[in-house]
Amino acid sequence: MTSPAVAEPTKGTVATVNLGPTELIIVLLVVLVLFGGAKLPKLARSMGQAQSEFKRGIKEGSTPSDDEPDKA
Repeated sequence: MTSPAVAEPTKGTVATVNLGPTELIIVLLVVLVLFGGAKLPKLARSMGQAQSEFKRGIKEGSTPSDDEPDKA
């Protein structure tokens, strides 16, 4: 008996990860054990700051700059 075909991601695409509630709880428990309860707020804050800086960088990179000449 053959297993059902699994779609392979094509080159240049990002494969999505579907995590259910059980997997999320396990991941959170592992993070709690690794970093400890005292460091979690600081870790979450720094991750939020990194995310906002990343979004700001993406937004700045997508808008044309005054320094770059027009390609017209």
